[in-house]
Amino acid sequence: MRPFLYERPTSVSAAIAMASHLEARHVAPTQANTQFIAGGTNLADYMKLGVAQPERLLDLNELAEPALRQIKTDDDTIRFGALVRMGEAADNNEVRRRCPLLADSLKFAASGQLRNMASLAGNILQRTRCEYFRETSWPCNKREPGSGCAAMEGVNRQHAVLGVSDACIATYHGDFAQALIALGAVVEVEGRRGQRKIPFAGLHRLPGDTPNIETDLAADEVIVAIDVPLGAWSRRSRYLKIRDRESYAFALASAAVALEMDGNTVGQARIALGGVATVPWRARAAEDALRGNALDDKTAAAAAEAAFADARPREHNAFKIPLGKRTLVRALLETRDMKV
Repeated sequence: MRPFLYERPTSVSAAIAMASHLEARHVAPTQANTQFIAGGTNLADYMKLGVAQPERLLDLNELAEPALRQIKTDDDTIRFGALVRMGEAADNNEVRRRCPLLADSLKFAASGQLRNMASLAGNILQRTRCEYFRETSWPCNKREPGSGCAAMEGVNRQHAVLGVSDACIATYHGDFAQALIALGAVVEVEGRRGQRKIPFAGLHRLPGDTPNIETDLAADEVIVAIDVPLGAWSRRSRYLKIRDRESYAFALASAAVALEMDGNTVGQARIALGGVATVPWRARAAEDALRGNALDDKTAAAAAEAAFADARPREHNAFKIPLGKRTLVRALLETRDMKV
């Protein structure tokens, strides 16, 4: 790890001012001279590996604004401050009661130690665990644009089958983000241009030809809050995660499901898929296949087929398609049968 300057701004405005010398937009995280840090459970790893080499770290834990550490609920929204820890949100009684999907996605995401350290904003901005991204001796377009993608012809069992491009097939490994995109969350950010709100579905960018540009955030923008709208589907919701072992591990396939039911008929379905895509993945084709139909084995299977219709597997990860389909079918039927 190379030497860096470490500073602790005491307000959001101060943090923005300290970062404002950066390029205006779309500075790749590995190219930025200054980076924000909160829990540090992702960035610290990549600094040790030499993947990220910031010259300056701005630690956000001393920010004085109380709202950054609060969870607020009203009739139709749960608002998470950006510095709320994953463990706090997962254990919050109102979150668990009003939207089990949110709590479960956090509970299954990491070990207790990591959940107690990692911030919610940092969690949704975590970077891929692709082995070729982490190992700097391999070519990686996400780490070094234009160098190539070693995963294409390498060992790609953990890699994505949805949202891939000819430049990158790295999987987005987060769990909480699948709940947020399924529920239509909105991220509130502040930067030198002022405050703006980003629909969660627009926060992460597909790799395309520029996999090094991962989000729509400017280099000087700070996430301050995450707003999750609640609806008739919120209580009938769950997160199912399939992994190589029951203890802490990344998903091979996961499904975030929230259903509004009229008897056995689906009024509204909100579905996201994890472990199989390059970004948090809203399965809108699956939602459309369910809407207005009775939810049974047949319609659940049809929705799963629709969800993976555009999948592009590589040599070692083709198993994720049938696994993802079975995961979604199980999640749909178990969510249908929830007592709410």
